[in-house]
Amino acid sequence: MLGLRGCRLTYLAPEILEVQVLAILRAAAAVRAEGVRPRPEIMIPLVGHREELRAHAETVQRVADQVRRERGRRTDCLVGTMIEIPRAAVCAASIAEVADFFSFGTNDLTQTALGISRDDSGLFLPAYVEHGIYERDPFASIDREGVGRLMAWACEEGRRTRPEIKLGICGEHGGDPPSIDLCEELGLDYVSCSPFRIPVARLAAAQAVLRRRPAKRRRRA
Repeated sequence: MLGLRGCRLTYLAPEILEVQVLAILRAAAAVRAEGVRPRPEIMIPLVGHREELRAHAETVQRVADQVRRERGRRTDCLVGTMIEIPRAAVCAASIAEVADFFSFGTNDLTQTALGISRDDSGLFLPAYVEHGIYERDPFASIDREGVGRLMAWACEEGRRTRPEIKLGICGEHGGDPPSIDLCEELGLDYVSCSPFRIPVARLAAAQAVLRRRPAKRRRRA
C-alpha cells in the first residue's frame, strides 16, 4: 500500500500519467464536439508534498495544450489530489496552492494515520472493538478522534488557502452513516462509495443535513 506507487511512480515515469490524461481529454473533446460540456477532474493519488502535485499539474497542462492544438479548442479540467497520508493532511494549506480539489482517501488515510494494515487488521481489530479501544472498526467507520481530526485540519487549512476548494471523500467510508455524518459536519461537498452502498449513503446524507438544519436556522436567527 506504500512505496513506489501513486504519484511517486508517475513522477519517475510521467509517460504513464500522460497517456491516461491524453485519453481522458481526447474523450472529453470528442463529446464536447457533440454538444456535451464535460469538465474532467484529474485526481493525483498519494501526494504528500506540494511540489509532487505541482509537477503532475504541469504534466496535465502540457497534455491539455496538446489536445487543444489537435482539436482546435480548449478542454478545461480540474487537477486535485487524494488526501490519504498524514503529511498531506497537515500540509493541506500548501498543497491547496496547486490543488483545485481534495478527495479524502479514507481507507489509506486510516492505514497511514493509525499504522494499521488492512492485510492483517482482522487478527486484532475485532478484539480492540470488543474491548472498547475503538468504538467501531476504523476501516468500516472513520475514527473521529484521529483520522477525523486530520480531515478537519485539512479542510480548514485547504479552505484558508483556497476558499472555493472542492472537498469530498471516496472509499468504503463514503457509505457508512456515522462517517457521512462527519462529512456533513466538516462541510464536505460529496461522498463517493461502492454502487451497492449508494441507497444507504443517500439516506444517511439526507438525515445528516436534517439533523443540522434546526441549528443552522438558529444561528441565522
